[in-house]
Amino acid sequence: MVGLATGGYSSAQSPREPPLRMSSKTYKGKCFCGAVELVTTGAPALMAYCHCESCRRWAASPVSAFARWPAGAVKITAGAEHLASVNKTPHTARKWCTRCGGHLFMEHTETRVVDVYPAVLPGLEFKPREHLHYQEAVLRIVDSLPKNKDLARAAGGSGVLLPS
Repeated sequence: MVGLATGGYSSAQSPREPPLRMSSKTYKGKCFCGAVELVTTGAPALMAYCHCESCRRWAASPVSAFARWPAGAVKITAGAEHLASVNKTPHTARKWCTRCGGHLFMEHTETRVVDVYPAVLPGLEFKPREHLHYQEAVLRIVDSLPKNKDLARAAGGSGVLLPS
């Protein structure tokens, strides 16, 4: 999704994604060294934790947090030349800064949504609504959020919830 760096995508969402409540709120963020800057527009469509093995390994952490926007709501505003990408699968592209290695976001190429890592956006109040791929969790988290075995049914998953 090279168009993300130039802002060339519409905000159309996949039917599997919940409807986005747009607002004029923007969040500005940057990588660890500040070479790559981005801005998101509107409220995130989803904020959650992912426990899948791929996200854990990418994050070098037992759990990964994300805030999801339609691709058209995320724009690179500076440092696009320092943005690199890796595709473990044809469905996702994980982006980072080549100068500092700071992870920035992950594009879901089929559903045209972007998961921005909350630490990249200091002004974002992270309010997760669920856990995804909890069957793969290596760190059990005690909270009141739903623990999806894989994905919610609306996102193409089984919809099965696991106990905390």
